[in-house]
Amino acid sequence: MDTADELHIDAPHRELLDQILDKWSLSVLNELCERPCRFNELRRAIPQVTQKSLTATLRRLERNGVIEREVISTRPVAVRYAITPLGKTLRPPIDVLLAWASQHMPAINRAREDFDAREEEADR
Repeated sequence: MDTADELHIDAPHRELLDQILDKWSLSVLNELCERPCRFNELRRAIPQVTQKSLTATLRRLERNGVIEREVISTRPVAVRYAITPLGKTLRPPIDVLLAWASQHMPAINRAREDFDAREEEADR
């Protein structure tokens, strides 16, 4: 990325942001910011996510160094996921984005309604 005066998002930045800010990643990070969790704990905490999507999300977050995976030698073997120090640094910018969305949601909803009305009118 360039200076604050010029916004330029390169492919590596776009890929990272896409992986970290997708809907399942945000939910997983929200859970792991509270405490480490095992896979099934995450499944229960995020009931809409499929096993396949959760597995893929965890792998992406682990690959990016945002979470860590710990194998616990129990019978049966268990896996626990925890947020890393790097992952904890994501909380402030994500909180800023969420605050922005909350603050501007009424204006965004009005813009969406206006757009949909224009599209509907154009379709007639």
